[in-house]
Amino acid sequence: MPASGAVTRNTLRQQIADALRDEVLAGRMRPGEEFTVKQIAEQYGVSATPVREALVDLCAQGLLDSDQHRGFRVRVFTVEDYKGIVEARALVVDGIFRRAALPGNFEAQGPALVSVRRRGEEAARAARGGDLNILVGYDLRFWRELCALAGNTYISDFLHRLRMQSWVFAVPHLRGHSDLSDWLWTGHDEVVSALALGDFEAARVLIGAYNEESLVWAERLPR
Repeated sequence: MPASGAVTRNTLRQQIADALRDEVLAGRMRPGEEFTVKQIAEQYGVSATPVREALVDLCAQGLLDSDQHRGFRVRVFTVEDYKGIVEARALVVDGIFRRAALPGNFEAQGPALVSVRRRGEEAARAARGGDLNILVGYDLRFWRELCALAGNTYISDFLHRLRMQSWVFAVPHLRGHSDLSDWLWTGHDEVVSALALGDFEAARVLIGAYNEESLVWAERLPR
């Protein structure tokens, strides 16, 4: 068994990483914002070691960049970066749905799908209400749980990383819109309904339209 000190440090590392990730995804830590290990350690009242480890974890997830001399900063994604992310996540989801369509690879009923549906309903409700703070969390959980139903955690983890990166890019831009109802996708529950019926093609069409809308939105942003 590991020593209690190691357990405490690893717990702190995870808690700090989760807290900073939430700040980045909510847009409260903006793209390009710089900070040091010392600043974060003082902010949370902890030692430097778990902070440094948490920041390295977030760098590995593509949310932060590190500079040996200046510390860390929130990653800046360009419009072209975002378009590449959308293309990548589209390919991943398409592959997941194709795999799920094979016999025995997807459980169309059961508690897991009920949970995904609930996540989708909450995400869609937040999107219709323009509540980014609630939407981002539910959207990430929705996609992670949905893709986990196909049985490959490596793929679902990769998609989760792509979706986090797309939100890091999108949230600061979306907060500049007075009315978000025209820009936020609300089709989560429609996708679940299609999958519950075993209609994987309908689900792929819905996701394809969503990704196209994302690209149209990105093209309208200033470079």
